[in-house]
Amino acid sequence: MSHDRHDDGFATRAIHAGQDPEPVTGAVTVPIFQTSTFAQPRVGEHTGYEYARTGNPTRTALETCLAALEGAERAVAFASGLAAEDAVFRLLSPGDHVLMADDVYGGTWRQIAKVHQRFGLEVSAVDLSDLDAVRAGLRPTTRYLWAETPSNPLLKILDLAALAELAHDHGARLVADNTFATPALQLPLALGADLVVHSTTKYLGGHSDVVGGAVCTDAATAEELAFLQNAVGAVPGPFDAWLTLRGAKTLEVRMERHSTNADRIARFLAEHDAVTEVAYPGLPDHPSHDLASRQMSRFGGMVSFRVAGGVDAAKRVAEATRLFFLAESLGGVESLIEHPGIMTHASVAGTALEVPDDLLRLSVGIETVDDLLADLAHALERAEGQ
Repeated sequence: MSHDRHDDGFATRAIHAGQDPEPVTGAVTVPIFQTSTFAQPRVGEHTGYEYARTGNPTRTALETCLAALEGAERAVAFASGLAAEDAVFRLLSPGDHVLMADDVYGGTWRQIAKVHQRFGLEVSAVDLSDLDAVRAGLRPTTRYLWAETPSNPLLKILDLAALAELAHDHGARLVADNTFATPALQLPLALGADLVVHSTTKYLGGHSDVVGGAVCTDAATAEELAFLQNAVGAVPGPFDAWLTLRGAKTLEVRMERHSTNADRIARFLAEHDAVTEVAYPGLPDHPSHDLASRQMSRFGGMVSFRVAGGVDAAKRVAEATRLFFLAESLGGVESLIEHPGIMTHASVAGTALEVPDDLLRLSVGIETVDDLLADLAHALERAEGQ
């Protein structure tokens, strides 16, 4: 019997959901089914798998695990987070409208604004933390509210339960990007969201060695997404699925350490003279700290902060760290630093989603936190011109 029951504890689901010992050999790790096709016993009959774009047992194990972690009826895995989002947008039709948060990953905005709008979708961005702005932004054609919480890169917190109620009253659905929090810290479906999207490249994979994406949702919607998964073909290979599955096993313990380290670093930055502002939902003075406390079990590993001295000072800091690698992406065991305005969010320059040019974003890893603090202290001396 497959261990995919949703009433097991989180870490138990991460290690066992979809991952029973392999029946032929007893292997306790899901095998990498590195094959493009499957032999069929008779014409028109197969064992559940026929062609590896359509389905692969390693991918099935990953999808079963992700669904169990998010509390979803089903998950559908894709080759990247943007491929997953592309499939969610493809559920819509020309003329449909998406009301998107005004602080989302730049690639999400680029995809709908530069790709899907060409084929008739409409999009507008508002501050989804302002429910009056949400009501004003809804149109008769609105089909999705698109929320990231915590958001990328400003770490805004959105009230998923309130947004779900607004969406449902309007006949729309709430899509929640749970990449930053992960199901270890936040469960959007339990708060009323209809679809949860992930870049599994980030915390779920957790080791900066794989690119992937997923959508977790109800069975009927997942069936539509699985059709697109096969018809469009943006699928993860079996080794990618296997790496992501391996990462998911340690998600809970990693997120605890990420959160503990990030909290220490956010508090250090908040007291530093070279820092003008810190965005971390775990800080008591974060404008949505109380909401984050209700909605999340911990506050995650992402910290953003602004540096006195503007863009030049921010660039000096980003280029001076030793342990915080200057790199895009996030969610790995190693710490990263980046300048969103020039790097991950360059695609939203000149739009309502543009980010401050003195902003730096940290993906706080699981290293010894005192070493990370010393690294940032040294780098911040550069911002002060010392």
